[in-house]
Amino acid sequence: MDERRLKYLIQEKKYVTLKKELEEMNEVDVAEILEDLDIHTALLIFRMLSKDLAVDVFAHFSVEQQRDIIGLVTDKELKHIVEELFFDDMVDIIEEMPANVVKKILLHAKEEERNLINEFLRYPIDSAGSIMTIEYVDLKKAMTVKEALEHIKKTGLNKETVYTCYVTDKNRKLEGIVSLRKLVISDEEKTIEDIMDRDVIYVHTHDDQETVASIFKRYGFLALPVVDKEDRLTGIITVDDIMDVIDQETTEDFQRMAAMSPTEEKYLDASIFSLAKHRIIWLLVLMISATLTGGIIMKYEKVLETVVVLTAFIPMLMDTGGNSGSQSSTLIIRGIALGEVELKDAGKVIWKEFRIAIIVGLALAVVNFFRIYFFDGVGVLISFTVTFTLFVTVVISKVVGCILPMIAKKLNIDPAIMAGPLITTIVDALSLVVYFSIASWLLNI
Repeated sequence: MDERRLKYLIQEKKYVTLKKELEEMNEVDVAEILEDLDIHTALLIFRMLSKDLAVDVFAHFSVEQQRDIIGLVTDKELKHIVEELFFDDMVDIIEEMPANVVKKILLHAKEEERNLINEFLRYPIDSAGSIMTIEYVDLKKAMTVKEALEHIKKTGLNKETVYTCYVTDKNRKLEGIVSLRKLVISDEEKTIEDIMDRDVIYVHTHDDQETVASIFKRYGFLALPVVDKEDRLTGIITVDDIMDVIDQETTEDFQRMAAMSPTEEKYLDASIFSLAKHRIIWLLVLMISATLTGGIIMKYEKVLETVVVLTAFIPMLMDTGGNSGSQSSTLIIRGIALGEVELKDAGKVIWKEFRIAIIVGLALAVVNFFRIYFFDGVGVLISFTVTFTLFVTVVISKVVGCILPMIAKKLNIDPAIMAGPLITTIVDALSLVVYFSIASWLLNI
């Protein structure tokens, strides 16, 4: 349904037609449509939806829209939403809401749910425990396949997924898993113990969410069990939740690579002061660190006074060096994020980037020599000085560009920090030192 069609139905008060059309749409699309309306119109339409659809739509609203809706709906309406929301969605909402809204939500939650919510909120932020859900199907190994299918029919409606079931003992210790497909095709008289898979891949409640994301990507899971220190099943993480984590982590990496402090605010929703605050700190750091390059130029002032033409090639050398380093660092950071590059591969990575740098450096050096000598009309000795510096700069830049992210990983710092502007600043300083050292040596200055 397009926006004009929606406005027409609202203006003409054709609510029956409007409700019918919205009921046939996906809840994500309905939530997106209501987000663009003023809150009172959105609430009017929200109340027209069936109860089940309204809950699903509410779960896909932005935090701001959820807060506004909670502030306007009746206690009875809020009670239904709270009761029907999946547990992990409720925890996510509570984590984002101000205290007064949280109090209103918890007021309508059952005592057992309130206790569980408080337990979930104690997990470290960005940990597996903070993003898991308790809505999973658990089975006992003594059950027959027939009994298990009956159990799924009775309890599965309120679970986030039924495609994978988890086998636990009387102490909730995870013993195995069994897929719904295997249950359906197995003999009804067989026990769960006969058909379950004992080789279970799981994560612990305090594992970082990036670790969880890498396991999902590696194995292509739809859900992943989460256990505590004693291997008791605590919850599961579903693929839709981990997709949000992957988006969040990727956004943070891009922000760090662009020399900005990470923020979860949407660009259009954030104020100009908030956006400026996240950018200015890193820009100040980079600006102050850039004084290093100025100090290097001043140190070799005598060289520049003797051969003034050397000054003309400084921007080209610094830009090429910075770009070369950024190429390497970006590839290595991406490799680390995907699990393709590990710390034990440092030697292989450095050797590979060194050989790549030799090839790239030689190609750039040859082209640059002829350009400077024939087109710029500069002497052979100065052309060779600039060209040789360019070659050495490219080699150093690429090696440094691959080493720094791995050092950051070793120190448990986000490797994305070692990209873009920061690595360019480091390489710029190295390029100038190499340039003036080679010029001093070859030109006997």
